[in-house]
Amino acid sequence: MKLLFVWVLNALALLLVTYLVPNIHVANFTTALLAALVIGLVNMLIKPILVILTLPITILTLGLFILVINGLLFYGVGHWLQGFEVKTLMAGIIGALVYSVLSWLFAAIVIDNKKD
Repeated sequence: MKLLFVWVLNALALLLVTYLVPNIHVANFTTALLAALVIGLVNMLIKPILVILTLPITILTLGLFILVINGLLFYGVGHWLQGFEVKTLMAGIIGALVYSVLSWLFAAIVIDNKKD
């Protein structure tokens, strides 16, 4: 049940990203749910491989290249998934950053409220 709740919160965070970041568009809530699922799967399966392959440049940039990896993955999902559009790579980088922060905030609020 918790996994489904977090999935819906991530979809809501993705919808909020479309209002905060220009050049990112989601057709509807169903597409946001699907995009949140695909982003989660890509981050779980592909991102670790990319992080290992780009470890030298990540070390040279003191970890900032991880932002580029996140943006590329976000941008890639936007081009692959119909109804979820990320027009530029810079929008992908900013969108991925905002999406991560919003997802973290939503999860922190929910976990904090469940402790009471």
